[in-house]
Amino acid sequence: MAEETACTSSWHRGRCPAPKAPVASSLALAGVRPAWRQKDQPHTQKQFIFEKPSEVERRVPEAGVIDKPGVYELSKGPTGTSRIHLIPGFIDSEQADWMFEQLLQDIPWGQRTHIRQEVSFEEPRLTSWYGELPYTYSRITMQPNPNWHPVLSMLKERIEEFTGHTFNSLLCNLYRNEKDSVDWHSDNEPSLGKNPVIASLSFGATRTFEMRKKPSPEEDGDYTYVERIRIPLDHGSLLVMEGATQEDWQHRVPKEYHSRDERINLTFRIIYPEPDGVWK
Repeated sequence: MAEETACTSSWHRGRCPAPKAPVASSLALAGVRPAWRQKDQPHTQKQFIFEKPSEVERRVPEAGVIDKPGVYELSKGPTGTSRIHLIPGFIDSEQADWMFEQLLQDIPWGQRTHIRQEVSFEEPRLTSWYGELPYTYSRITMQPNPNWHPVLSMLKERIEEFTGHTFNSLLCNLYRNEKDSVDWHSDNEPSLGKNPVIASLSFGATRTFEMRKKPSPEEDGDYTYVERIRIPLDHGSLLVMEGATQEDWQHRVPKEYHSRDERINLTFRIIYPEPDGVWK
């Protein structure tokens, strides 16, 4: 009561502070909730959320197509430059017709047997070998045959004159239909020497010649993302592979789903004798 009297006395009139409302009441009047009750307020502190790094999408490259005449540099590397030269119509169609028929009839074609992991199977094509030295590939040795067919000797001379390279051996392949093929490989046997030049002449039905670059050591033998090339080889066409092509690339003639007639492929090359005189 004394406090009340003092605040209402005349000389304090106007200076007596207004009584303070309780804090809770004033917050309620203002429509504000106390901090300890503001559970629905957003958290002002940022939270760290782990996100797995997004993997870079790696796409399988589309195969390139080479079907125009010219010299093509495929790749460069420590082993050298890989290069091919495509000459469609190297033998004109009229000459190619009679050469094809004569070689189809006269060459002593044979089918050889492979043994892989103790399982034997026949090559899906016919072959014949010409040259004074034997040739071994895929554990098959083809014996010397120095009796060159006159047409083959003429073709060898014509290719040597055009390319500036000499050849002493020839592997002939006959693809009888679309089911005949040759799997991925490189012509890199020791008897062919370093960076061999291979001249491939085709007669008959057009077949696709495919090439793929050998993967880098980091790829651990995975060919999924390597460069690929498709080359249609038609009647009378010549394809010359040189430089590091056999070291850095593989090639094949795959089976096809559509009907294909016979095709003859002649691959001219140089064979060197084994240093120890033993052919393996």
